Amino acid sequence: MRTTLPNPPPSAGTGAGAAAGSGGGRADWAAARRLLPYLWPPGELELRLRVVVSILLLVAAKVATVTVPLFYKAAVDALTVPGDVADAVVAVPLALLVGYGSLRVLQQVFGELQGMVFTKVSERATRRVALRIFTHLHRLSLRFHLDRQTGGLSRVIERGTRAIDVLLRLALFRTGPQLLELAFVCGVLWTLYDWRFAAVTLVTVGGYIAYTVVVTDWRMAHRRVMNTADSDANTKAIDSLINYETVKYFNNERHEAERYDAALARLEGASVRAKNSLAALNVGQGFIIAAGLVLMMVMAAEGVADGTMTVGDFVLVNSYLMQLALPLNMLGMVYRELKQALTDMESMFGLLDAPAEVTDPPGAPALAVTGGEVRFEDVQFGYGPDRDILRGISFTIPAGRKVAVVGQSGAGKSTLARLLYRFYDPTGGRILVDGQDIRTVRQDSLHAVIGVVPQDTVLFNDTIGYNIAYGRPGADEAAVQEAAEAAAIHRFVAGLPEGYDTRVGERGLKLSGGEKQRVAIARTILKNPAILILDEATSALDTHTERAIQDSLDTVSRNRTTLVIAHRLSTVIDADEILVMDAGRIVERGRHDALLASGGAYAEMWRRQQESARLAGQLAAMDGEARDDAETMAGSQGPAVSKP
Repeated sequence: MRTTLPNPPPSAGTGAGAAAGSGGGRADWAAARRLLPYLWPPGELELRLRVVVSILLLVAAKVATVTVPLFYKAAVDALTVPGDVADAVVAVPLALLVGYGSLRVLQQVFGELQGMVFTKVSERATRRVALRIFTHLHRLSLRFHLDRQTGGLSRVIERGTRAIDVLLRLALFRTGPQLLELAFVCGVLWTLYDWRFAAVTLVTVGGYIAYTVVVTDWRMAHRRVMNTADSDANTKAIDSLINYETVKYFNNERHEAERYDAALARLEGASVRAKNSLAALNVGQGFIIAAGLVLMMVMAAEGVADGTMTVGDFVLVNSYLMQLALPLNMLGMVYRELKQALTDMESMFGLLDAPAEVTDPPGAPALAVTGGEVRFEDVQFGYGPDRDILRGISFTIPAGRKVAVVGQSGAGKSTLARLLYRFYDPTGGRILVDGQDIRTVRQDSLHAVIGVVPQDTVLFNDTIGYNIAYGRPGADEAAVQEAAEAAAIHRFVAGLPEGYDTRVGERGLKLSGGEKQRVAIARTILKNPAILILDEATSALDTHTERAIQDSLDTVSRNRTTLVIAHRLSTVIDADEILVMDAGRIVERGRHDALLASGGAYAEMWRRQQESARLAGQLAAMDGEARDDAETMAGSQGPAVSKP
C-alpha cells in the first residue's frame, strides 16, 4: 500500500519579506523612499550630475511633445485658408511640417539621451542594493539560514532587484513625465481656449487614474496570492531537485510531483482570478476614455461651427486628447507593475530589516592569537527557551593540544563547535581564545584563525582547484598543490584528464565521500588556522576510507589547538583529553586508557563499538567464504554443455 504524505501548506515566505504587500500603500512608498539614497549617492558628483541632466532632458522631451500639435494645427489652418492652395502648400505649411517633423525627432532624441544618461545611475543603484542584501544575508545568524527556504529567498531577491528597474522606468520615466505632459496640455488648452477644455481633460484623466487605482488595488490581493504560490512552487522544485538522490532512494518521484502540482494548482487558481479581474478594469477604463474623447470633440466641433475655433483648433484638441489617451491606455498596466514593483521592493528591503543575531560590539578589536588556547567557562546554551542544549560546560584546550568530545547524538557536541565559531552566542558563561572573550572581538578575525572540517562536506559547483583555493582566495597554484599533497589527494587529482580544472558538480556529487573530505582537508590546510575543529569528519565514511583520511587529519592537526567531535571512539584514542557528554553536560573526562579503566560511560561506549566492529568483521568474513564456496562449486562442475 502506498502511503500518501500530506502536502504542507503554502510557504509563508522567507523571513522578513513574508508579509510583503500587507503594509499597504504607506509601506510600499516607504520602500521607494529607501531607494532614494542609492539614486542620489552622497559624495558622488558624477552620478548626481547625471540625475540632474536626465531630468532636464526629460522636461525638454515633454516640451517638444506638447509643442508638436501646435505646429500641426498651424499647418492645417494654413491649408484651409481660402486662396491659391498650391502656393500655401509650397510656402507656409511646408516650413511648419518641417518644424513638426523636427520636433518629433527632438522628442525621441531627448528621450533616448535621457535614458543613456540615467542608465548608469539605475544600474549602479541596482548593483549596490543587491550587494548590500547579499552582504547582509551573510551577516545573519545560522539560525536564520537554517530556517530559510532557498528557492523562496532567491525569488525575493530576484524580484526585488528587478523591481528597481521597473520602478525607475515606470515611475520616473513614464508616470512622472505623463503627469508633467498633462499639466502642460491643460495649460495650453486653458490659454488658447477656455477653462472647460482644461477641466474636461483633468476630469477625464483624473477619473481614469482614480478608477484604475481602486480596481488595481482590489486586483493586487490576487497578485499577492499568486506571488506566494509562485514562491512556494519554486521552493518545492528547487528543494526536490537539490535532494534528487533522497527522492530516488525512497522512490518518491510521484510524491514530489504531487507536491509540486499542488503548488502549481494554487498558482493556477490565483493566476486565473487575477487575469479574469482584468476584464472589469479594461471595460471601465475604455468607458472613461471614450466619454472624455466624445465630450471634448463635441465642444471643439461646436466651436468650429459657430466660428470661434478653426479646423486647426479641432485637430489640435483631437491631437492632445489622442496624445494623452494612448499612454493612459497603458496606465492600468503601469500602475499594476508599479504596485508590484513596490511590493517586491518591500519584500527585498525587508531582508535588510532582519536583525543579525550575532554582532560585533562597536569598535571591537581584532582577536590577538598568541598560542590558540581555547577555554569554555560554564557555557550554557539553548536553541529556544524550552530547548536547553548545554548546561554549564567548562573545559580548556591548551595551545597546540587536542581535546575530543564524544557522546550520544543530541548530547550537544556539535553545538560546542558552532559556539566556538560564533554562529551563536552562549546564553550563559563565556568562551575565550587566549584569554579574550570571543564576543568582544571582531567575528572576521575569529573566523580567520579557525579551520573547520565538517562531517558533510559541501563543495561549490566549480573546479577542484577552486574548491581547495577557497581556503585562501588568491593562493597560487603551487600553494594549492602543496595543500593537496598534504591531504593526500594530489595524486588522484593529477590523474584526472582535466586535473585541478575538473568540475566537481552540484555540492561535489561527482566526487566520492572520501575525495570530498580530502578536498575539505586540503582547503583547511591552505587556510593554515591556529585552531582546528574536526566535526565528526570521518563518521560518514567506511572504515577503510576513514583510516586513510584519519592520517591526513592527524597531519593537519599537528601542533594546532584542535577540538575533535567524534562518533567513532577509535579516532580519538590519541587525544590529550576526552570529554564524554550526555544531555548537555560533561559526565566524564580524561585520557583514553584512564576512561577505559574507570568503567564508566566511555568504557561502555567503547565496548559496544568494539562489539559492533567484531560482528561486522565476522559478517564480512562469512560473505567472503560464501563467495569462495560458490566459485569453487562453479569450477568443479566444468564447462556448461549445450543440449541439443
